[in-house]
Amino acid sequence: MEDKYIDKNGKKLRYGYTTGSCAAASSKAALLMLSTGERTDEVHIDTPFGWNIGIDVHPVEINDSESICYVVKDSGDDPDITDGIELYAKAEWYKDGTTEDGITIETGMGIGKVTKKGLSVAPGNPAINPVPMKMIREEAAKVLPYGKSAKITLWIPKGEELARKTFNPRLGIIGGISIIGTTGIVEPMSEEALKESYAIEINMLVKENNKTIIFTPGNYGLDYIKKNNLDEKKAVRTSNFIGYMLDKSLEYGVENILFVGHAGKMTKIAAGVYQTHSKYGDGRLETIAAFAGICGYESDVLENILSAITTDEAIGYIEDKRHEVYEMICERAAEKCRARVFGDINVETVIFTNEYGFLGKSKNAHKLIKELEFEQD
Repeated sequence: MEDKYIDKNGKKLRYGYTTGSCAAASSKAALLMLSTGERTDEVHIDTPFGWNIGIDVHPVEINDSESICYVVKDSGDDPDITDGIELYAKAEWYKDGTTEDGITIETGMGIGKVTKKGLSVAPGNPAINPVPMKMIREEAAKVLPYGKSAKITLWIPKGEELARKTFNPRLGIIGGISIIGTTGIVEPMSEEALKESYAIEINMLVKENNKTIIFTPGNYGLDYIKKNNLDEKKAVRTSNFIGYMLDKSLEYGVENILFVGHAGKMTKIAAGVYQTHSKYGDGRLETIAAFAGICGYESDVLENILSAITTDEAIGYIEDKRHEVYEMICERAAEKCRARVFGDINVETVIFTNEYGFLGKSKNAHKLIKELEFEQD
C-alpha cells in the first residue's frame, strides 16, 4: 500500500488495509504454502474496494500436515488501534465438516465471539463480519487444490488485550477484537467507520427491546449519567454526529431519547446545528444571548456573552436567571431533535457543564429520567 494515497485538506495521507484483508491474505498464504510446500513472502488479494493489493507474509512453519504464517496490519495514516497487530493463520487438510467450498473457518485466541443480537453476525459465532468472511473464503478458494478440503484457523495474540480499548465489550463481543472492513481498505481518518460504530450500538439496544435510550456526545456525558444514577447500559455516544444518530434512531425504531449533554454542544443543537464539530458551525454564544435577552437581560450583559471565549464564561454572566435561560435552551434543543425525526421519536434534553453542574432540562424530561433511573435499594 506504499503507493496508495489520498489528499485531505492539502495533506497527503496513505491508505491502509483492514483486519478483513489481513485475514484473507494470511489464510490464502497459509493454504498456498501447505499446497506447495514452499515459503511465500507476499500474496495479492482482491478487495471489495476494487483494488488488487499485495500484502507481506511472515511464514512460521511449513510441513506436510499444516502451515502457519502471519500478516502485520497496516492502517496507513489512519489512527487505528489495530495498526501493527499480527494476525495468524494455520492451514491444514481437513475431512470432517466439509463445506460446499471445501473450506472450514475456525478462530482461536484474540478474535471475539458474538453474544448479543443486533450485529451482522449471529450470537455464538466468531466476530468476523460477512464481507471479510467472504473475502477469506474467496481468496483461500483460489489456491485450494481440486478435490481437497482444508481448515483454516485464525488468531490474534494481542487481540483480547486490544479489545478492552474498543467498543466490543459494549457490543457484546467477548474474548477479542472483530475482523471487520466492508471495503478491505482503510481510508485515512474516515468518519464513516466511526459513525457506523456508534449506530451499531443503537441497533443492538433496540434488538434487546430497549426503545428508550440515552444519547450523549462523549465521556463527560457518560460520567454525568453514572453520577446521576441513570442506566449507562442504555447510553449511546453520538460524538458530533447528532443528525446522523437521530436518523439512525428513527430507522431502527427508537421511541424515546433522553439527550444528556454538555452545554457547549447542546447549545449548538438548540441553534439547529446537527453536526457539532466547530468546522461546520457554532452559534453557541448567539443562542445564549438570544435567550438571555428573552429573559430580560440588558444589552451590556448580552455584549459580554457575545464577547465570551467559552460557553462557561458566557454562562457566568447569567447567574441570576441561569436555570431559566437553560430551561428554554433545553426545550429548543429538544424541539430541534424532534423536528429532525419528524416528531416520530420523543426527544427530551438535559444540559450540564463540569463547572456549573446541572443547568436545565426540557419540560417533559423528568418522565424519561424516571424511566431510565436505577431503582434505589
